[in-house]
Amino acid sequence: MKVVFVNRFFFPDTSATSQILSDLAFHLAADCEVHVVTSRLRYDVPDDPLPARENVRGVAVVRVWTSRFGRSSLVGRTIDYATFYVSALWRVLRLASRGDIVVALTDPPLISVPIAWAARAKRAVLINWLHDIFPEIATELDFSRWPAWVGRALAWMRDRSLDTARCNVVLGERMREFLTARGIDGSRLSVIQNWASGTDIRPLSPQDNPLRREWGIGSEFVVGYSGNMGRAHELTTVLEAARLLSDTRDIRFVLVGGGKQRTALEAIASENGLANITFQPYQPRERLRETLTLPDCHIVSLKPALEGLVVPSKVYGCLAAGRPVIFLGSDDGEIGRLIAASPGFGICVHPEDSSGLVSVIQRLRSDAALTASMGQTARRLFESRYDQPAAFARWRAVLARAGTWVPGAGPADSRVEL
Repeated sequence: MKVVFVNRFFFPDTSATSQILSDLAFHLAADCEVHVVTSRLRYDVPDDPLPARENVRGVAVVRVWTSRFGRSSLVGRTIDYATFYVSALWRVLRLASRGDIVVALTDPPLISVPIAWAARAKRAVLINWLHDIFPEIATELDFSRWPAWVGRALAWMRDRSLDTARCNVVLGERMREFLTARGIDGSRLSVIQNWASGTDIRPLSPQDNPLRREWGIGSEFVVGYSGNMGRAHELTTVLEAARLLSDTRDIRFVLVGGGKQRTALEAIASENGLANITFQPYQPRERLRETLTLPDCHIVSLKPALEGLVVPSKVYGCLAAGRPVIFLGSDDGEIGRLIAASPGFGICVHPEDSSGLVSVIQRLRSDAALTASMGQTARRLFESRYDQPAAFARWRAVLARAGTWVPGAGPADSRVEL
């Protein structure tokens, strides 16, 4: 079986889709032919181009040429996307053959459209791996600068590319519901959540965590946030909770990562003299265990309007670390439903309810037995559902079904029972 993945970023890039794709590609390369069509760029180091071709852990990596205007302007970003569309389309047309499986991710947005053309032309099997739903997510975040008819046209093209796929892998039930409401055939939709490595990320007591010492954190109760501080996440509530708790000396907030909101959040913290907040940059992946076990509890957030369009997959690393989760978001969202269905590991707080967030933090700080019990429940849930081996098995099931399907035949049921 030959599998060709298409995504703008791949190892050694450390962006979220790159890491999750790299995990799966390296796993599959042990017993099948795996190719990755990607760019020569790194998400956070665009001026450090990668080699055009190399073999990494058994994966044949082809890095196509793209422009390098970066994320600073919409026009430059659009040109970067367009050049990747053209280069990736050409490469897939040369690389794929009848019956091969082509898996298109969602970076850049709408890459499924040109890759669907290539798969159809080469009689290959198309699988779309949807990490977010575009253009709707751009509209909700007020990024859209086009007339309404343009958004509708882009969504129509996206839907047609999903209709032609053998399978569309989504990250949660809310995503599946959204696409089903759009008219996408449910037999072409499979839910496979993202994952974390239970081997790399394991519970670690605060006194044994060297990162606490390096960052000058003693016995304080640490409230953590790790990952992208983008516009999809409600983080001003976290800073307001920190302001309300600024006189409580044994509670500290540690925010690790980067993104569009980080500069503004740091400015708010500075203007309000919030000495109980520490900002740290993204940490190397090999230190992920220390990063995720440094907090006593984790905050995960998502604006309710984005439910069904994206899933905050950082939650799986928090579960692996054996820490309680406070979810700032809708109780009917993907994580809110998980908290309701698997009680004991997390607490849902409505966005903008800073007083409610303070109450939850104080409760966990004052009840060490409750915090420990919630952390143990989180780890058990992770081991039963979200560890790498379980996710890889689901992916193998989807690929096995796709590998026995004849391109041009009608859709067979591709859903994975979880």
